[in-house]
Amino acid sequence: MPGPDTSQTYSATPAVGVVAAGVQEDGVWAGNHYDKYGSRNPVVRWLMRGFEGALDELVRIANPRTVHEIGCGEGRWTLKWAGEGILARGSDFSQQIIAVAKENAARSASAAQFRAASIYDLQAPGDAAELVVCCEVLEHLEEPERALDVLSTLASPWLLASVPREPLWCTLNLARGKYIASLGNTPGHIQKWSSHGFVRLLSRRFEIVAVRKPLPWTMVLAKVRR
Repeated sequence: MPGPDTSQTYSATPAVGVVAAGVQEDGVWAGNHYDKYGSRNPVVRWLMRGFEGALDELVRIANPRTVHEIGCGEGRWTLKWAGEGILARGSDFSQQIIAVAKENAARSASAAQFRAASIYDLQAPGDAAELVVCCEVLEHLEEPERALDVLSTLASPWLLASVPREPLWCTLNLARGKYIASLGNTPGHIQKWSSHGFVRLLSRRFEIVAVRKPLPWTMVLAKVRR
């Protein structure tokens, strides 16, 4: 679960990595507020195993040769997929976060490529991939439907997207005493969707193939409508 913390080293694959611990760039939050992947809290570790298990399952269904992770943050998943032999690259709007991702790639001698770019500025064919991944990104955007228009031009043909499942996400934050003043809303989250609402949003441009609900997220694998 998100929350302020200090920078830590990842404790799971890839073994070497740095977490930015939440930075702001141009007034927008970037990176992970909290190193949930490296947490020693047993509940957080259980939640993250659920997220990673669902993510791995849906990537296996797509079985891509190329992946573009949009909103890649510090590069954890892009580096993981590159290590599995997939031609993987990542992008993020934040220059600071991409610098961290490149540092992580260098530390692990990974072939993964990273560059700073806004989701709204990405274009096919150069930014297209067999699987486009956009996890924990859309809730941060002022124009999520515009972003989906872009994603529909890049997915060739697969999109894998996830968002916090509301109102469960905020409820769980409140239960652990976080973000009380904002009723449990994590800093930087400006959009909220239930699982049904998120599937309905994606259905406007994509054919839904699979939906997973690892607590407390909604994760969807879809194919672009041509």
